[in-house]
Amino acid sequence: MKFLIKKIYIILFLLIILLTATKTFARDSKIQYAGENISNYFLGVISANQSHNKEAFRYLKKVQSIKNKHSQFNVEFIRTLVLLEKFKQAFAFSKNVWSENEFFFEADLLLGLDSFIKKDYISAERHFERLNKISQYNLIFNNFFGNVLIAWTRAFQGNKVESFNFLEKIPSTYHHLKSIQNIFLQCYFDSNDTQKSLEELIENENYNFSRYNFFLVNYLLSKNKTIEAKKIIQNSRKKYSSNLLIRQTEFFLQNDENEKIKNFFNCKNPNDPLAEFFYVIANLYSSEKDYRLSNFYLKISLFLNSKFTPNEALFAENFYYQKKNKESKSIYYSLKSIGPAYSWYASKNIATILLYEKGKEYSLNSLEKDFNLLSNPNFEHYYELANFYKDNEYYKESIKYYSLALKKIKKNHSLVPKILDRRGTSFERLNDWENAEKDLLESLKILPDQAHVLNYLAYSWVDKGINLDRGLEMLKKATELKKNDGYIIDSLGWAYYAKKDYIKAKFFLQKAVELLPSDPIVNDHYADALWMLNKKIQARYFWSNILKLNDVEQELKDMIKKKLIFGIARKL
Repeated sequence: MKFLIKKIYIILFLLIILLTATKTFARDSKIQYAGENISNYFLGVISANQSHNKEAFRYLKKVQSIKNKHSQFNVEFIRTLVLLEKFKQAFAFSKNVWSENEFFFEADLLLGLDSFIKKDYISAERHFERLNKISQYNLIFNNFFGNVLIAWTRAFQGNKVESFNFLEKIPSTYHHLKSIQNIFLQCYFDSNDTQKSLEELIENENYNFSRYNFFLVNYLLSKNKTIEAKKIIQNSRKKYSSNLLIRQTEFFLQNDENEKIKNFFNCKNPNDPLAEFFYVIANLYSSEKDYRLSNFYLKISLFLNSKFTPNEALFAENFYYQKKNKESKSIYYSLKSIGPAYSWYASKNIATILLYEKGKEYSLNSLEKDFNLLSNPNFEHYYELANFYKDNEYYKESIKYYSLALKKIKKNHSLVPKILDRRGTSFERLNDWENAEKDLLESLKILPDQAHVLNYLAYSWVDKGINLDRGLEMLKKATELKKNDGYIIDSLGWAYYAKKDYIKAKFFLQKAVELLPSDPIVNDHYADALWMLNKKIQARYFWSNILKLNDVEQELKDMIKKKLIFGIARKL
């Protein structure tokens, strides 16, 4: 019986495959629909979509006979070859399937890069020109891709004016990306404006160009301006304390390892600026959650400049979001060799993966072990370890490390209120309200406009039935700071409820429910207000609805069931 069912499923699967194939291969009428070819092709595509690149290659190489008949096969095969770092094969296959009369983005891109590396700039430009003519990609890049590559092709031929002219052809949509390429061209041609242009870029408050602090430092070191480079990195560390590349660069400068910074990137090296261009493209696709295409461009980037090993962090992140823990961990372990900043970063992320693989205790032990290997942990290390403990509900341990972080950090550091806030909430979870209140008040004293801290402290007061007037004012302020935050609006409504102003309570709690319709606590608060306004049918409706919601704690369910029977007794 089981065999029969399995057989039926296989037949149905093959029928679906065949029907799908008919549509997929509609344009390629000459293809032979052999069962083996079809199954290998689709298994290859499925494997590719799941980032199982070795399996994809194994299946797809069996059906290379369709390369001249089915364009999508060619796309998948080239991408798979690149993802497996089989660049010689990718170049050869691209040459084999390329046609003067057909536009094929991946083939022209790879053939152009192959020619570029071989310094055959005429051939490279011919291929890059074709990239702008491929309509399906114009929707994404709109003449951006090809013109950037042509600009660099002209640059490496010594045509300075022409290279900048090609950048000018790039649409205004890509203004900032164009600016970055413009700066690298300035650097390549040794323009006196390079430093100024980089400084203007990173000072742009509307966008996060923190990464380009590294390139400014890299440029200054190439000009033997070490003191200026150290000043830049000190300022950028204050502004972007969590930026990994900046943290590592600071360590290199502090330890006079300037050559390591210079080794990552050289704007005079023909391949390095292009590698950064492809890294940017990879980052864009990663932000859109297209991790396979992101990895495709990242592989090209690292092929052009394998020395920039910090860029491999994007691989690890992409694999992590694809739930490919084995691949992600492998890269994180390799990143440890770059330096202490990347080593600690890798340790944190490995611990996160281990959390799901082997549980909290194993994960936390792993991270603490790596923490103890740090030669000179600073306040950031203590803070980040504390966060890991807190996020996993080890509040006692988190308090220990938050306290050590506060001992290490400068009193005027911008992170102090955050540490106090997080330590305070850890105290609160351990029912140590005295210390919790002290930390939260101190955090607000330093930085008064923290909406979430105002909310946390005030709601705690309201819930305890203390400091109601002060709590209400805090919540009014928090609501002004975060006008559409459902949780803060709920807290404000609940404060009015505690003060028995049920009309105002209903007004704000109804708004909170509209913003957070699936939150059981918010719905319960609103139902309570309705009951107090003698809207008992409505109240019971919302209480009943809570029991249908997901992830409702048993304690709340029991309380709701009692309310449905007995309602709420009015307190005099």
